[in-house]
Amino acid sequence: MVLALPGVASAQAASAQAATAAPASKDEEAIKKVLSDFEAAWNMHDARAFSMTFAEDADFTNVRGRGATGRSAVQLFHTTPFATYFKNSQLKIIDSKVRFLRPDVAAVDAHWEMTGAVDPQGDVIPLRKGLLNFVMTQDSGTWCIKVMHNMDLPTS
Repeated sequence: MVLALPGVASAQAASAQAATAAPASKDEEAIKKVLSDFEAAWNMHDARAFSMTFAEDADFTNVRGRGATGRSAVQLFHTTPFATYFKNSQLKIIDSKVRFLRPDVAAVDAHWEMTGAVDPQGDVIPLRKGLLNFVMTQDSGTWCIKVMHNMDLPTS
């Protein structure tokens, strides 16, 4: 016969939750660092540095549904845009949310704003807002982007 004592059960649950919260905080900081590196590489218009935030076998999809598979393809995909219509753009991640699906897998939402991009005629595009959806994984102790989908949101 097993007795469930309310005080003991809640203490055990709190202890288990605390045990998992500590590593998540460290991992969440590491994930936020990936987001920071992603933003910094974008703002330097550095396709190689940008691609290094992605896993070797990552999948990337932009706001128009076009994509690339693999880190080198992500780099190639961004080389021309960073030299042309995004060359003066500035991306700012304004808010993010991390949800751990497993200790080594996280779903990440990041709201962003962009200024300085131009259209094909060279006219400056007004403020853009959007949402990045990531699946990030930890491989050999390092967090990186495994899957990324990007979408535009209304600016109002």
